[in-house]
Amino acid sequence: MSYQVLARKWRPQLFGQLVGQQHVVTALNNALERERLHHAYLFTGTRGVGKTTLARIFAKSLNCEKGISAVPCGVCDACREIDEGRFVDLLEVDAASRTKVDQTRELLENVPYAPVRGRYKVYLIDEVHMFSASSFNALLKTLEEPPPHVKFILATTDPQKVPVTVLSRCLQFNLKRLSREQIEGQLRHILGEEKVPFDEESLSLLARGADGSMRDGLSLLDQAIAFGGGEVRGEAVKSMIGVIGSDRIYGLVEALVAGEGAGLLDRVSEMAEMAVDFSQALQELLAMLHQIALLQLVSGYQPDDGYDMERLKDFSEALAAEDVQLYYQVGLMGQQELSLAPDPRSGFEMVLLRMLAFRPEQGGGSVTQPSGSGNRASRQSAPRTKPQVPNKSAPSAVAKPAQAAAPAELAKPVAKVTDPSDWEAFCAALQLGGITRQLAQNCTFGSWDGKTLNLTLDTSRRQLRVGQSEMRLLEGIRKQLGESVQLSITEAVPQQETPAMREKRELEERQAEAETSMAVDPMVKEMEERFGAKLMPESIRPVDDSAS
Repeated sequence: MSYQVLARKWRPQLFGQLVGQQHVVTALNNALERERLHHAYLFTGTRGVGKTTLARIFAKSLNCEKGISAVPCGVCDACREIDEGRFVDLLEVDAASRTKVDQTRELLENVPYAPVRGRYKVYLIDEVHMFSASSFNALLKTLEEPPPHVKFILATTDPQKVPVTVLSRCLQFNLKRLSREQIEGQLRHILGEEKVPFDEESLSLLARGADGSMRDGLSLLDQAIAFGGGEVRGEAVKSMIGVIGSDRIYGLVEALVAGEGAGLLDRVSEMAEMAVDFSQALQELLAMLHQIALLQLVSGYQPDDGYDMERLKDFSEALAAEDVQLYYQVGLMGQQELSLAPDPRSGFEMVLLRMLAFRPEQGGGSVTQPSGSGNRASRQSAPRTKPQVPNKSAPSAVAKPAQAAAPAELAKPVAKVTDPSDWEAFCAALQLGGITRQLAQNCTFGSWDGKTLNLTLDTSRRQLRVGQSEMRLLEGIRKQLGESVQLSITEAVPQQETPAMREKRELEERQAEAETSMAVDPMVKEMEERFGAKLMPESIRPVDDSAS
């Protein structure tokens, strides 16, 4: 007897065996049990999620010799013939190979005739979006008012290409992409039934490679069993589907943490020697950055299987949350541009170097330059600094390229502030950036006894106490007040104006002044009178005090 592939052998025969489409199964079960049957159904969804399988089970439910039921018997002649693909009253049509209008008319010629064996004549049209406009027009009238013994089931991966006139004549069900957990669970069940040895790492890799499609997952499983000589192991699956080794991705993240441009290029060279797919390597890097971000911002989060918890935790503590978000965004944009690069390796290298080139300073103002092989130690040892906050007498907030590249040692040191009671001035001296600065700006001074600084955080801004923001605020305070200082933050409705509130109020006041100034401006009034111009307040912006 010839071997039957797993995707066919384990095709669900009942609604209850279908994985991940309970919302559709429930609707069809209720319709069958109450015999409230529509004449046309449209199943949409990506490949391999169960559209055709669902249609065949529905056809069995309609034509089972024991009566219309949501649970067909599976043993009568009609059920067995449908399972074997030889039921005369189930007409399966591939729209991709029957795009001409003449072929559609030929198909519909037999619609008026009663079914030969079953209770209903079922037309299953797969990839219906491939029909031509003329074919859809030929189908419309029959689809709207078919004979009572006919049911249409349409399936497509691209419902946007189906005319609205067809959509309006069908009950539409959108099948979901399957989650990794659902695919992994089904693969585990099948391997257990098939008595094939496996490990958990291999299931995780196969489920990830399936990309939401159960059929793709089963095809990969078939391939993995053959590749592994009758067993499914993680290392063999990695080699089969070309997954980049986790150690190499960890190495890339380590180089990003250290800011080592030379280290990044060394690791890319090692990957090139293995002829890896750099597009997939970038995807793996993004997946790891995603796990790091979740560890930083979600309390108690447990990474997916296959990741080293300890190493990810180290990365989450060593990297700033802003850096992780930046790296992820740069990587996403790099994915789109990778195909435009002269070659995949150079494109991948540029994405990594761009992550370093635009890495924000700890203070949040400037960028850190990636270290090269010649001066790596000197650059790593240099502390990050933030440019001075410009005042009204400063020349310009936007520096020229030559000014932006000025050495860090030329920056003027900021005076040390030791009185936190003037909290706004104290915040400015802390030189904080990102979410840590927002946390400080939304606090008010409580008390200071020389050992513990008590602050009150606006209750509506409690979400700012995430990741390492509170720890970084304490580090900044200790630089001003001493290493023994302790920080206590209490959440409450502020009784006085926070720096953030004051900044918002002043901005609103400047905005109101700008709008008033424009409204009474003689030139504006003249344009309104002579040309019928209309002043749009939303387009008015106050002058930035920090600009010259």
